[in-house]
Amino acid sequence: MRLRIIDAFTDRPFAGNPAAVCLLDGPEWPQERWLRRVAAEMNLPETAFARPTGGPGAWALRWFTPTEEVDLCGHATLATVHALRGDGLLDGTDGQVRFATRSGELRARTEPDGSITLDFPANGAVAAQPPAGLAEALGRPVTEAYAVPGLGELLVVLASEHAVRALAPDLGALALLPLRGVVVTARADDPAGGGYDFVSRNFAPSVGIPEDPVTGSSHTALAPFWAERLGRTELTGYQASVRGGLVACRLLGDRVLLSGHAVTVLDGTLHSTP
Repeated sequence: MRLRIIDAFTDRPFAGNPAAVCLLDGPEWPQERWLRRVAAEMNLPETAFARPTGGPGAWALRWFTPTEEVDLCGHATLATVHALRGDGLLDGTDGQVRFATRSGELRARTEPDGSITLDFPANGAVAAQPPAGLAEALGRPVTEAYAVPGLGELLVVLASEHAVRALAPDLGALALLPLRGVVVTARADDPAGGGYDFVSRNFAPSVGIPEDPVTGSSHTALAPFWAERLGRTELTGYQASVRGGLVACRLLGDRVLLSGHAVTVLDGTLHSTP
């Protein structure tokens, strides 16, 4: 069985966010135990499994961290579209693909410049009281926090891009908080020079991801959050992890378009079949 590792939200290898992608042939899902074991073996932020559901560009899609299945993953969806395009499985669809997922139907398309655009539901953020222990886990006071109910994440606003980049949280303490993840963000220090409007980092040790390199799903909340503050509906976010990656965002009502490139870095054979 073919298995690929694809770096998403980047145009060069060993940057962006890596995802394993496995395109399945059968009309049914393999046993969940097998899916989970493959994801644990890959030990990447996400492993995506997709199978055709009938009709051009129609696929079912599931995402797994090393420890659990998740409801939404942007970078592994982008990586899956990259794999489908590379295999010619989007020929005759005008580059359009529809995914049946735990978050409902998600759409994506390939672009003439080689990038891929994801069409995801926007997630609102509401002012929230930070949970006890968050400031200690982050190593700094928390004065502005927002819950993102649709993602199970907490959005924490810091004073500057430098503060986001310099953050060195206690991941063990973060894992004990009643949250799927914590996203820290700030306005870019130099939007014109850097080529991006805001920065972020994403920590989700409770689901087996100490720090996610580039998180598409979080940008479904970051895009409307910063669009309101900056007065624009088209923005670019930079996720300031060690690998780093750019996410172009466009807000369309209750939808967010997320665009980026992807690069295949490994293409091999999985010898343990379902």
